[in-house]
Amino acid sequence: MTRVWNALQYCLMTEDDEKAARTKRILRGLFVIYLFVMFRVIVFKYPAEQLWQIIRSWEKGAILEGLDTANFTPFRTIRMYICYWGQLNSFENLFGNVITFVPFGFLLPFLHKDSRHVWVLLINAFVLVSGIELFQLITALGAFDVDDILLNCFGALLGHALFCFCGMTG
Repeated sequence: MTRVWNALQYCLMTEDDEKAARTKRILRGLFVIYLFVMFRVIVFKYPAEQLWQIIRSWEKGAILEGLDTANFTPFRTIRMYICYWGQLNSFENLFGNVITFVPFGFLLPFLHKDSRHVWVLLINAFVLVSGIELFQLITALGAFDVDDILLNCFGALLGHALFCFCGMTG
């Protein structure tokens, strides 16, 4: 494990070395795999047959229906999951939304130097998550929930904190 941290730290500090370049290629590959898995879990979570049924039956009215069921009130869903902790898949929804974006917050600073600044990382996470939520609203492949944006961005911040911790303690 120490060798992994040392390689990651070396990658951060060195720009021109072949070893650092190889480590960055591996991290880029891991990041792409992470994004594919994340989109599969969040956006395309239904079985293929159900996805095709949703896509085939989509109409402009789906957006209006999505607006009716969307949650635009911060902390409404989070409060509901806390109140009904033992029901409604509360644990999976709360912690799943956070954990899903920890890799984003950890890996992006290695690949995008500006994302080492917490505000830049948070903006990147916010744009990505908001795009996913809007996609779900428009396509009816999910439900728009502002709390998902909050929880996903919090997960990205936890990943960034892990990035900072690993960078300081190696």
